[in-house]
Amino acid sequence: MEFITILLSGLLAVLSPVNLVADKVTEGAIRSRLNRVEQLKVRIDNAPSYQLVQGKVERVRMAGRGLWLTPDIRVDALELETDPLNVDLQRLRQGSQRSPRAALRQPVQAGVRLVLTQSDLNKALQSPAVAARLRIVGSRILGGSPERYEFINPQVELLGSNRLRFQMEVREKDAEPLAIMVESGLGIIAGQRLQLIEPSVAINGKPLSPPLVSALTRGVSNSVNLRTLEEGGITARFLQFKVDKGELEVAAFVRVDTSKQASASSTGTTSQ
Repeated sequence: MEFITILLSGLLAVLSPVNLVADKVTEGAIRSRLNRVEQLKVRIDNAPSYQLVQGKVERVRMAGRGLWLTPDIRVDALELETDPLNVDLQRLRQGSQRSPRAALRQPVQAGVRLVLTQSDLNKALQSPAVAARLRIVGSRILGGSPERYEFINPQVELLGSNRLRFQMEVREKDAEPLAIMVESGLGIIAGQRLQLIEPSVAINGKPLSPPLVSALTRGVSNSVNLRTLEEGGITARFLQFKVDKGELEVAAFVRVDTSKQASASSTGTTSQ
């Protein structure tokens, strides 16, 4: 969730004591942390204004299009709106920009809406970062270490009506690659886990048996789970997950807690 850290770092930049134009300063800070930005607008709501000097902001609203996290990973559209922010300015000045959560006096909560296009998703699937993640997820489903498999030319087609088709070739060591095609509906379980609905799977054009499809479905559900973020102090819940033709839209609630070190210290004190 590198994107959350980028956003949080940019939002905290508004609390610099020399800031006079909050919206533009925050927008510039976020732009500097992204690889490329096509459009970005930020609005800071703060009444009374003296709270800004105390490290408090009532609300931040942001809307952007064409936000490039890396040269290969692009978000087509982003909308974000936060609850109040409350930051320890002294800790921020002492270097907490490197780890922004350490300066938080209270958790940050935000609503986020993302739109990803089919072309952007396919470009991201070719990136080294996503390819490495795909190897990890694939190894959990197929068994063995991530280095055991090579995933060749992954492609996704967004079909609409919350359905998609995913195709790729999988090669194990020196064996001939297998052509895999998965078509499925998508749903969300308890706002956290991705669910495959009525999936069909074919290998080299031959349908996979129902027991194996069920095993694949369980593997995907267990691998795409927002609960894994909680160890890092991030709580996230899907509010909407919608697949239109050529476009994926996700709405989520995100809560970023204070540093893990602070949480661990608090737990230790309580146990005594």
